[in-house]
Amino acid sequence: MRNWPRVLSLSGPEMLFLAHCLAVVGVVRLGLTFSSYNRVRRLVTRLEAGDDADIADLRRVAWGVAAAARFVPGASCLTQALAGQYLLARQGNASKIRIGVERDTGAELKAHAWLVSGNHIVLGGSINGFAHLVDHGQ
Repeated sequence: MRNWPRVLSLSGPEMLFLAHCLAVVGVVRLGLTFSSYNRVRRLVTRLEAGDDADIADLRRVAWGVAAAARFVPGASCLTQALAGQYLLARQGNASKIRIGVERDTGAELKAHAWLVSGNHIVLGGSINGFAHLVDHGQ
């Protein structure tokens, strides 16, 4: 609950955007819990998105999704990437979800997902140390 003072200090538009992000992250999390990744991904990518987002839009989505994920139990990297992709697509901005596995982990498989738009990693952190498996998206 230490995040509440920060949330309460947001401006009206920021608070509305965070509430929207919270709803999207929550719905995506429920979708991944009760359905398959492919089904949720099809719902997210049905929106037309062709333009590259500007850096301000990318930062805003990254902030909103990361902040909302703190309030949604189990909001994994995949949940956040799908939620971010949906939010960008709603603005008409293209993005893709990159899935990879960590290198040199022995018998243990560690997968990770990123949201990428143009040449920018929006969510998921550094790709270093991971082997690229697949990209999904526009």
